[in-house]
Amino acid sequence: MSRGPRSQSRCILVVLILRGKHVTSRRLAVAVAALLALPAVQAAAQEEPPPPIIKPGAPGQPSTVIEAAKATDLSKVGYTRADVEFMQGMIGHHAQAIEMVDLLKTRTASDDMRKLGQRIEISQRDEIRMMKEWLTARGQAVPDEHAHHMPGATLMPGMLTADEMAKLGAAKGVAFDRLFLELMIKHHMGAVAMVQQLFATEGAGQDGEIFAFASDVDADQAMEIRRMAIMLKELGR
Repeated sequence: MSRGPRSQSRCILVVLILRGKHVTSRRLAVAVAALLALPAVQAAAQEEPPPPIIKPGAPGQPSTVIEAAKATDLSKVGYTRADVEFMQGMIGHHAQAIEMVDLLKTRTASDDMRKLGQRIEISQRDEIRMMKEWLTARGQAVPDEHAHHMPGATLMPGMLTADEMAKLGAAKGVAFDRLFLELMIKHHMGAVAMVQQLFATEGAGQDGEIFAFASDVDADQAMEIRRMAIMLKELGR
């Protein structure tokens, strides 16, 4: 007659206690006590709660514990409408930053300003390409980069109005540098606000690519804001 795993465990425990020893009444009592305690130990192990499921928070924000049912729902969805809208909106946001940087090529005499512009242009062109690929792979609409120039277009947070762009385009020299830094700081702060709004939306920002990209935007643009603030101070704002 075969024994189940629990019976086998009990037998093994008795053998370990009694092997190679004279079986005294005391040793036999120890073995019996161990056998009696085993079911309780096994039950306690089975009743241990499962490890918590952690949902990453927005950059700089704490993570939260979520229920297993909600985690399962998130894993099935993969990405949300808020994720798609974030990517679509950020394409135009990045495109305008590149338009602002293009003005640097003819309106500044500062090498530091040109280097800042190169960093912004390289990173944001690469990110626009990535966002388009992400949307295409999921069968989502890819907006035109310059749709924000259309009459009545909705501007994302921090984006410049047509009047602000015209004012920037008319400036030159140090006056241009100062205005560029002021407006690009505003522009970057808008991107950070978009990231914060994304992570504040229930279920959004959990797709791996979305989470990594949004976190990078938050960190990179916050760092550039600090750098531009220093440059603005050096210009004697």
